[in-house]
Amino acid sequence: MKKLLLITVLAILVVAATAQETRKTFCQIVGTGKFLSAKVRVQIDFGQKRSYWNQYKNFMVDETGKRIEFYSMVDAMNYLAKFRWKFEQAYVVTVGGENVYHWLLSKDIVSDDEIREGIITQKDFEDMEKAAMEDKENNNEEVEKKVPLFMRNMKKSDSILDNEETIRKRYE
Repeated sequence: MKKLLLITVLAILVVAATAQETRKTFCQIVGTGKFLSAKVRVQIDFGQKRSYWNQYKNFMVDETGKRIEFYSMVDAMNYLAKFRWKFEQAYVVTVGGENVYHWLLSKDIVSDDEIREGIITQKDFEDMEKAAMEDKENNNEEVEKKVPLFMRNMKKSDSILDNEETIRKRYE
């Protein structure tokens, strides 16, 4: 009986010690129509500090740096759902006769590294390319420090990191 009680108490302690507290974080996607096209341009805002010059570099890009185009806001939401983002609220603002769609999304995270997991913006891609160029010039092997924080802990199987390796090799 004492062994059963001891095992139960130890099991509870192990579960309690390994349980990590999650918190909810938010992002906003903003969609505008493309001129003479049925597709929408989608920018993503994580609440980060932006300069005036980089305010238009929030577009999501693929591993090659090309902007990801979406057929609708729902298409963009389906893409972000792969990274555990959930829909919270939507509203539309009309600017100069054009509808601008704002969708608020949320995600439960344990650490800040999870916020941007799997998502690359145009600015992030340019920073990675710049870091690769600097490493090429300096013959520096420590690229890890210059990789954006949100990408450091990503799984090596992710195609984004595979692309990072390709970029490094291209500039070596």
